[in-house]
Amino acid sequence: MGRPGVPWQAAALALLLLAAAVVAAVLLELFAVPAQGWMPALVGRHAAFCVFFIPVLAVSPLAGFLFALRNGAPDDPGQAGTVAGFAAGAIAAAIYAWHCPDDSPLFVAVWYTAGIAAVTACGFLIGRRFLRW
Repeated sequence: MGRPGVPWQAAALALLLLAAAVVAAVLLELFAVPAQGWMPALVGRHAAFCVFFIPVLAVSPLAGFLFALRNGAPDDPGQAGTVAGFAAGAIAAAIYAWHCPDDSPLFVAVWYTAGIAAVTACGFLIGRRFLRW
């Protein structure tokens, strides 16, 4: 994202394949767990911690990515910031996952995605202004 004209569609396709794997895991869980177990699997015990700590843990990676992109020449500053936010959120989610006892695919699909989405939105907003050249 930091260099003009570099194709990124193959990387986006790989992310879609990962998203499809998460959707498949959620569907398998919904078929395997009785309906009365869906809500406890969704909410877990630490949903609020997850949504809070993923953005907190993403601050440093996001700052590093934005600083690196600032030294580049992104075609679309908002898009570059979005990718930086997504990557930082994904790194933070991976770090948080080491400590979170809630490991239901439904929990991960909802709450981790919410945390990553918040960081992605921040990356877009910051990148739109900070990465202009």
